[in-house]
Amino acid sequence: MDLGAFVRGLPKAELHLHIEGSLEPQLMFKLAKRHSLNLKYASVEALRKAYQFDNLQSFLDIYYEGASVLRDAEDFHALTAAYVKRAHADGVVHAEIFCDPQTHTARGVPMRAVLEGIAGALEEAAATLGMSSRLIVCFLRHLPEEDAVSTLREALQYRSLFHGVGLDSSEKGHPPSKFKRVFEQARSQGLVPVAHAGEEGPPEYIEEALDLLKVVRIDHGVRCEEKPALVERLRAQGVPLTVCPLSNVKLKVFRRLEEHNLKRLLDAGLCVTVNSDDPAYFGGYVLDNYLACAAALGLTRAELAKLCANSVSASLLPSARKAELLETIAFSGKKGGV
Repeated sequence: MDLGAFVRGLPKAELHLHIEGSLEPQLMFKLAKRHSLNLKYASVEALRKAYQFDNLQSFLDIYYEGASVLRDAEDFHALTAAYVKRAHADGVVHAEIFCDPQTHTARGVPMRAVLEGIAGALEEAAATLGMSSRLIVCFLRHLPEEDAVSTLREALQYRSLFHGVGLDSSEKGHPPSKFKRVFEQARSQGLVPVAHAGEEGPPEYIEEALDLLKVVRIDHGVRCEEKPALVERLRAQGVPLTVCPLSNVKLKVFRRLEEHNLKRLLDAGLCVTVNSDDPAYFGGYVLDNYLACAAALGLTRAELAKLCANSVSASLLPSARKAELLETIAFSGKKGGV
């Protein structure tokens, strides 16, 4: 069995996926035409050529422009349906998806359109593909906490449609401590907290996310390696890291994939997972990330199976479902030569 077929056949969860970041250029142009919008770029090819980023902010500038074509529930449904179809083909059996309501409500798009459009496609994926999911509403950290509080209040009208809250957007200069109050409010509503930290921001942001926001997972977290005591804490407490290797290279967190610390963190006993982040912009969905890491870092089949198992263990799935999937991974791994 070739490596691609082996990894595709392992059931896996994707835990770090921005649904707006799965907006492929073809769909972007289709939705722009539907709404009679003029994009800055003349063609799909011209848009793809613009995907050369110097840092996180240079990506976000294009990301937010792309999101401007998302106007109604039908758009969000189409966007999500396209992602789940692609993820399912990669062997994803469960996805925990981020959405950024503030990106849309600031343009006059109703919260209901965002959440119901995404949730509707996720429900269809469960019915037709057997693919389970959780939706996580994120706060944009470059905006004031008061905006996040208002966003949470509005989103809670649709509480049944989402399971957690997250923190994303420009990390530098926007520490997790800025959002302590809104995360307290979210936890009081039974929402599971996660947060981006330690991508461009320092390892201290990871500590703040754990200590002040009480997160159950760290999204990215690769800069933890700069503080050995933090690495040991993450290992001892079993805090999962939702790492996005191709994204990290595209945004210059690492110069080359061969320099990525994913394998070192895995060897250190951390619960590292592999994810695609914003795959339409970063050149690879989740299977692409697994295979690229295997080639660049020399990962064995046993290590790839371990990464898949970590993704399941770190998910918000019920314990019984986790156990079922972990058993399948162990069996598939042995069958595939682990």
